[in-house]
Amino acid sequence: MAGQLKEVRNRIKSVQSSQQITKAMKMVSAAKLRRAQDAIIQMRPYAQKLQEMLSNIVSSTEGELNLELAETRPVENVLLIVITSDRGLAGAYNTNVVKAAKATIQSKYATQFAKGNVTIWNIGKKGWETLTKGGYKTDATYKDLFLQLNFENVQQVARAAMKAFANKTFDAVEIVYSEFKNAATQRFAAEQFLPIPKEEPKQGAKKTDFIFEPEKGALIAELMPKILNIQLYKAVLDAHASEHGARMTAMDKASENANELLKSLKISYNRARQAAITTELTEIVSGAAALGA
Repeated sequence: MAGQLKEVRNRIKSVQSSQQITKAMKMVSAAKLRRAQDAIIQMRPYAQKLQEMLSNIVSSTEGELNLELAETRPVENVLLIVITSDRGLAGAYNTNVVKAAKATIQSKYATQFAKGNVTIWNIGKKGWETLTKGGYKTDATYKDLFLQLNFENVQQVARAAMKAFANKTFDAVEIVYSEFKNAATQRFAAEQFLPIPKEEPKQGAKKTDFIFEPEKGALIAELMPKILNIQLYKAVLDAHASEHGARMTAMDKASENANELLKSLKISYNRARQAAITTELTEIVSGAAALGA
């Protein structure tokens, strides 16, 4: 009986230690989430408006200019930029991003994948580890980007993708990431990066007429790469906020589960202790009765 009590006490201490860690991790993630959330909330309206403007310009100037980043050609070679996190303990966050990447390949690029023409550039170690083990053609050049997350480093990835598309190394480029909604909700999506998607004409809508100053071709050539850099940076910031939101939620649930487990263990401990006391009392009474006899 004493051995059973000691075992339950040890389990209670172990669960309490784990709970302290999960609470600390939740607080750290909450602090990081606030900064990451502020960054994406400030960036998103600007990035979305620029993307709308770029799609509109590409649609309105179609046929007038030779826009190599908007060139639609038969898709033979595909590049996916998959954004996950460097660390785990974030619930199903990384798993869901990888699932979104695999689903995109199966639904849109199954033929190219069968030929070995789908390449994955990973941002974040977890996605790289999982997809590499799964036999996918991965590139680890940018997997450590989150160690120094800034616009300049993200810009290098965007420029490399644009150069590869312009050189016809890849015919399509997509970004697979998680769009941040709130701490408990993320939307896992694949977004076309190149060729630049054209705006779908709305029925009855008037065609936007832009006034270009200076010359149209020079201005568009200057704007295109900058807007695409910002588009990828927005996706990375979205993923960064999603990671901390998912980890904060996961650690909160882990702390709640630890509480439930502690309650159950304490009940078991009290029952075992009461049984031990009852056994001791019974032995004392029986001994006294035997001596009296």
